[in-house]
Amino acid sequence: MTVAIRVIPCLDVDNGRVVKGVNFEGLRDAGDPVELAKRYNAAGADEITFLDVTASSGNRETTYDVVAKTAEEIFIPLTVGGGVRAVEDVDRLLRAGADKASINTAAVDRPEVINEITQRFGSQVLVLSLDARRTDNPEVASGFEVTTHGGRTGTGRCAVAWAKEAAQRGVGEILLNSIDADGTKDGFDLEMIRAVRAEVTVPLIASGGAGGPEHFPPAIAAGADAVLAASIFHFGPDDMIKQVKDAIREAGFPVR
Repeated sequence: MTVAIRVIPCLDVDNGRVVKGVNFEGLRDAGDPVELAKRYNAAGADEITFLDVTASSGNRETTYDVVAKTAEEIFIPLTVGGGVRAVEDVDRLLRAGADKASINTAAVDRPEVINEITQRFGSQVLVLSLDARRTDNPEVASGFEVTTHGGRTGTGRCAVAWAKEAAQRGVGEILLNSIDADGTKDGFDLEMIRAVRAEVTVPLIASGGAGGPEHFPPAIAAGADAVLAASIFHFGPDDMIKQVKDAIREAGFPVR
């Protein structure tokens, strides 16, 4: 049986408010995270991803109270990331009501934390958030570089190699976000999706660049198991989740 494609609205949260920018910059207010989560839950979203976008760059903890309030209002899986650095952070998030935790910067800094978290809670609770951008650095074999701190810091590491290592260390899913495509509404970075899919078997969530329902089926054809977006849901019509699911279904892919 083929697993249904998941459609996931993303709540990028800064100081308790949902924000959205372009290429991770120029953030503007998009509303209250609890109210938006409730709206997307009712509209047919399969999951919600909640990312505290300045937790790592500001070196502070995710706002657990907002996570708890959001979890109380929705009945679909909630993934939370931003400022996750250790087993203890994941434990606290799960106790606050999250179903999965997303890790980015801390895992790049110390990859062993992936093993520690998955050995404690299982692979199914950990999502690697991989923010990648195109580079002409000859040392980055794939042409896609890992970045950290909300896309602000380049690492000189190959995104495809990092995805493969993280999968081997036990992450349950990879959220692959294109910094270059983020907020542009020009479509997902299909080349990046294909490159990572060729090296990993864990579920792949495509993120960055969705501008209309027509952009989602190509990402799935490139290898994504789930599709994530923000602007198109925050600032689009109320039935956008339905429109996206209809487009996926019409393209011949299974969807809930």
